[in-house]
Amino acid sequence: MLLECDPSKLRIETIGVEKPNFPMDIGEMYEGERIRRPDMQVEFGGVDVPKKWEIVLTRKPEEIEDGRVILIGPDLNELKQGGTYPLGILVEVAGEKVEKDLEGVLERRIHYFLNYIEGVMHLNQRYDIWIRIGKKVYQKGLNSLAWLGKALIWLYKQSFPVIEKIQVSLTTDQQTIEKFYPYALEVWAARDKRARELKDEDVEEFYGCVMCQSFAPTHMCVITPNRIASCGSISWFDARAASKVDPKGPNFPIPKGECIDPIKGIYTGVNEIISKKSLGSIKQVALYTSFETPHTSCGCFEGIAFYIPEVDGIAIVHRDFKGPTVNGLTFSNMAEHTSGGTQNPGFNGIAIEYLRSPKFLQADGGWERIVWIPKAIKDRVGDSIPQHMKDLIPTEQEVKNIEELKSWLKSKNHPVVKRWKQVAEEKAPEVRKEAFVEAAPAELVPATVVPEGLSVPIGGGFIIIFKNAKIVAEKVIIKRAEKVGK
Repeated sequence: MLLECDPSKLRIETIGVEKPNFPMDIGEMYEGERIRRPDMQVEFGGVDVPKKWEIVLTRKPEEIEDGRVILIGPDLNELKQGGTYPLGILVEVAGEKVEKDLEGVLERRIHYFLNYIEGVMHLNQRYDIWIRIGKKVYQKGLNSLAWLGKALIWLYKQSFPVIEKIQVSLTTDQQTIEKFYPYALEVWAARDKRARELKDEDVEEFYGCVMCQSFAPTHMCVITPNRIASCGSISWFDARAASKVDPKGPNFPIPKGECIDPIKGIYTGVNEIISKKSLGSIKQVALYTSFETPHTSCGCFEGIAFYIPEVDGIAIVHRDFKGPTVNGLTFSNMAEHTSGGTQNPGFNGIAIEYLRSPKFLQADGGWERIVWIPKAIKDRVGDSIPQHMKDLIPTEQEVKNIEELKSWLKSKNHPVVKRWKQVAEEKAPEVRKEAFVEAAPAELVPATVVPEGLSVPIGGGFIIIFKNAKIVAEKVIIKRAEKVGK
C-alpha cells in the first residue's frame, strides 16, 4: 500500500544492484555509536513526537518497484539544525520465499542497519523510534533521507538473498504519518495476537536475540511464547523465522533443558546459553520475576516494571510517559538503573505486550502486585487485566505521589495491603540499626523486603542504593546526620 500524500510532496529515486557511492561509511564498526544533542544535525521521533513509526510489509512482486526510494515531505537539507521532527519508514519487500512471518524479523533489522551508518543513531522500534543524525556526517554529504533509504535497500539485499524486490518510503509529512499510523497499529496488533495463542509448554525450545549487544554487551533477550522480546517487536514466531532464514544472525534457538522453577521461569538450557553469550557475566535468568536474577535489559525496552518499597508493590511506566511517575522518578531516571545488560532487581525492562502474558511477573504476584500504571497503557491492555483488579489499580489521573498511593490502596483494599499486614506481624529482627543520611527528614515507610541492587529515592536529592543486601525491617528512620569533627 503506497503511502497516500500530496503529489507535490513526493520525490522518487532508484538505485541499481551495485553498491551506491555513499557519502558516508557503512559498517558494523558504527553500531552502538552515540550522538549527543550538541553534535546532532537533526533528530526524528523520541518522546516529544507523538506519532512516528517504522514498519516492514510483504508485497506481491508486481506491487513494488525494486530499488525505489520514495521521499514524502521536507528532506534533511530543508530541516532546521537541532530540530526534532516526525518520521515514518515503510519498507516493502517481495520474493518467492519471503513469507509474512518474516515481517517482524525484517522490521527489527531497521534498527540494526541504520546503526551501521556512520553518524546515525537509531533506538527502539515500531511506534517508539528515535533517530539522530550527526552534524559531521551531514556536512560530509548525508544531507538527504534518500541516503538512508538506499543504505537500507543495499543492506537488506546483502543480508537476505530471499528478498527479490525491495522498496523504501520515508516521510516527514505530519499528515501522511498520522494517516498511516492506525493501519500500522492494526498490523502490529494482528502479529501480537497470533503470538499469544502459543504457550511456553507447547514448544521444545526458546529463542535468543543479541541484536543489542553493541549497546549492552552482556545482554541477551530470551524470547518465549509467553515472553516477547523487551523491545516488543520480536515474538517467538518472529525469532524462529529469523533463525531459519539467517542461521548466523542475532536470533538463535535455545534448548529449554530442565525447568528448575516453573513459577520463576528458570531453565537450565537458558542459563547455559546466556552464560556463554554474556561471557560468564550472567549465570542465571528468571524469566517471570523482577527480583531474583531477573531478565537483563538493553535500552530498547518499551516499559519498566519498577518496585515501590513504600507499598511493597510494582508499578509500570512506558517510554512515552512524560514527567515524574508516582515514586517521583521519570522514565529516564529509572532507565539508567534498568539498561546496560546487568541484572537490576526491582527494575525490569519489559515490552508492553508482555503485560498480556499469562505468566506476567507470576512469581511476584502478577497483576495483584501492580499498584500503579499510566492511563495510556491501562487503556491499551485493559482487556488483559483481571476483572477484579481493574478498579484497584490507579493511574496518574487518580494518584500522583506515594502518600496518595497508600491512601488509594488502603481504601480499595488492594491485595498488597495484606502483604503489609503479614510483614508487620513478623517478628522484628534482634539487631536494629537506624540509617542516617545527609538529607531532609522523610516519613516512616512500611516494613518490607528490599530487593538487592534497588535504588530508593528518599528526597532531598539523595538516593539510597542497596547492593548485595536483603533487608527486612519494621521501619526505616531517615534523618539528617549531625556534623562530627571539631
